Amino acid sequence: MEMKEILNLARVPSILLLGLVYGTFVLIGGVVFWKLEGDLGREDIRYILVQREQVLKNYTCLGTDGLNTVIQIIQEASKAGLSLKGNHTSDGFWKFTSSAVFAATVVTTIGYGNISPRTPSGQIFCVFFALFGIPLNVVVLNRVGKYMLVIERNICDLCQGKTRHKRSARFFVHLVSYLTGAVLFFIVPMVVFKEHEDWTYAEAIYYCFITLSTIGFGDYVADSNPYKAYPEWYSVLLASWIFFGLVWLALVINHSIDILEQLTKQWSGHCHARGQEEAGSESGNPDCDALETQVELEEQMEKKHPA
Repeated sequence: MEMKEILNLARVPSILLLGLVYGTFVLIGGVVFWKLEGDLGREDIRYILVQREQVLKNYTCLGTDGLNTVIQIIQEASKAGLSLKGNHTSDGFWKFTSSAVFAATVVTTIGYGNISPRTPSGQIFCVFFALFGIPLNVVVLNRVGKYMLVIERNICDLCQGKTRHKRSARFFVHLVSYLTGAVLFFIVPMVVFKEHEDWTYAEAIYYCFITLSTIGFGDYVADSNPYKAYPEWYSVLLASWIFFGLVWLALVINHSIDILEQLTKQWSGHCHARGQEEAGSESGNPDCDALETQVELEEQMEKKHPA
């Protein structure tokens, strides 16, 4: 095998190492979540079982079948977005504003899971709506993202033209852009959600990131509490925040991907350079090899023709 082929094969371990780092990262995350949330989950299960037994003891006329019926009604009401407190119910999930937000979560692939079509016609329509809506959403987000990049680059060029420190100006513009986006799409929404959803700051910022990253667990969903009356502008503001926040966070993630790829390429190039140096050291110095050959020939001539 030639030396070039060996050097090309030397690049394979970098891919394996990257996969190993990725798998290790996921496993470490699983262990951390397991340690942080596992004990609380077991405590919740024990608490629910104790509460169930207390309900059966306090309300002897209810019985196990009656309790199961009540639980089923509560589950169905939760899926429909209805409030069973008091003598009134809310409008449910499928009002126009909530339906529009649901359509936005479909095409953006957020998919909270708290609301989903249940009729056969609604499910079939959802399939075709997502089939054409997701590519359309990607195209629109890319186009808007390009405009945002053009604006940012124009500002960078303007600042670089007025100062001698071009790198510092570019870094400053990027920093201001990131901080402005963080304030508009995380800090301000966090305050709004805390006010209208009665969440803590941690829950609100958690919801913001889970939504804009399109993870969408569905454990916290804005504009979906059946026990609250939301203003009409709330849904419009929520949909606008999701759209522009997705564009901004996609740009940040793309920048992060570029940084990781550059680091990977630098590491791979460093390993490749070391491989070439080791190959060169193994092959030896041509001048030294020629000198050794000449010495060996002279010794052989002396043995054949002694003085």
